[in-house]
Amino acid sequence: MYMYSIYWIREEIANHYFHKSDILYRFFKEYENTPRRSDLKNQYNFITHFFHIDSLMTHIKNHLKKHMKVHTNGTYMEIYSGKQYISLHISEKQIKFRCESLQDAEELLFPILRLYQPYMFVVGDSYRNFGWISPVKMPRDEQKNQVLYSCQ
Repeated sequence: MYMYSIYWIREEIANHYFHKSDILYRFFKEYENTPRRSDLKNQYNFITHFFHIDSLMTHIKNHLKKHMKVHTNGTYMEIYSGKQYISLHISEKQIKFRCESLQDAEELLFPILRLYQPYMFVVGDSYRNFGWISPVKMPRDEQKNQVLYSCQ
């Protein structure tokens, strides 16, 4: 099984770093390796939102498809569907989950999380695997001002 972490990123950070997700990935790995560094801790607290644990767990339970089953114990949750299985541990700033493949997460978990909040960033614990659970839409004004290249 593979282990992943999910972080709820502030909207303005998500908009700015959507196409720079490798920077976010490196930041989360650095913070994970040196959590006592005050500069990293301050940045981590600034760019991430708190999860309202009870609210999120209720949201997940209420949005499961009929063929899915759930078991909860405190902040721990297991979601089943046939042979697919995901286990979650929800804390104030992070969701840690285990699954056999990201396809399982895409079918069982990510659609529910997209309904809760689209600005969530996923980081794999064991190898360089990371990304957003939803595309971030840029405001039209920002799209007009961006260019691929400049002739100046």
